[in-house]
Amino acid sequence: MRHHIRLTAKAVLAGLLLPALSAGVMAQAVHAPTAVPAPHDRLLPLQGGRNFRDLGGYRTTDGRHVKWGLLFRSGSMHGLTLADYTYLEGRGIRVVCDFRDQRERGSEPVDWPADRAPRVLFDDYHLDMAGMMPKGPPANWTEAAARAGLAASYPRMLVQFNGQYRRMFAELLAGHAPLAFNCTAGKDRTGIAAALLLTALDVPRATVIADYSATNRYLDARQLAHSPASNMASSQTATANTNPAAAFMQMPLGVQRAFMAADPSYIAAALAVLDHHRGGSAGYLRDELGLTPAALLQLRQMYLE
Repeated sequence: MRHHIRLTAKAVLAGLLLPALSAGVMAQAVHAPTAVPAPHDRLLPLQGGRNFRDLGGYRTTDGRHVKWGLLFRSGSMHGLTLADYTYLEGRGIRVVCDFRDQRERGSEPVDWPADRAPRVLFDDYHLDMAGMMPKGPPANWTEAAARAGLAASYPRMLVQFNGQYRRMFAELLAGHAPLAFNCTAGKDRTGIAAALLLTALDVPRATVIADYSATNRYLDARQLAHSPASNMASSQTATANTNPAAAFMQMPLGVQRAFMAADPSYIAAALAVLDHHRGGSAGYLRDELGLTPAALLQLRQMYLE
């Protein structure tokens, strides 16, 4: 039996999924999750992984480090092999937060073996970000316009995926780890999630941006461009009646590069929202994600060493 949980945005907004963020629960003891001993590899040694990385080892501002083997970020897990599933089972992954929409999950399903499946959390929604992209047909776009459009979409993603990000933090605060989170490329929605998580763990901004930019090294853009779900750029520009891959191939090469890249200006646009919030990053984490000072303290006690 596959362990999939469908949760509506209404339920998330109602706060039904976030009991772990209340002050009363914060006061209760939650056992820190334990990682399975393994080599400290940034990129996991998977045959069919896509940008599947461990967030461990990053140094915080107070000199501690993110624990290895508990927090993972990834692209689509559609290509995982039986050997990969066995490896991930050995790493003890308990929860997967899948940020993909119905179309993406349908075109690149992930078939965890029934006897080793983690809980997979996702929302049923349709990703339509065409309004955030440059005007006119994709064939007429410029690389500069594409980069500006994608940067402009990042603050909007903070709002659009707030409920899913809140749910991820609730799982972590409940000790449900090792935990992995992913989208299709492991770049945009996942990149924002990683930036929020590392910021909550008090990792310096330069390191947060460096982790985001590492996608340029670890993501095989050519493989992604030919994947069934296409790529994030295709999903953003396609409508319900448009084939994402076809939309992508209509774009000039410079525009394709802009959409495939993990440009620091993209994540900087999202982080600027945190900086401009009243109280800065701490104020944003508190007001928009429910991460009170007590919650942040607990999160750091659990996932730092």
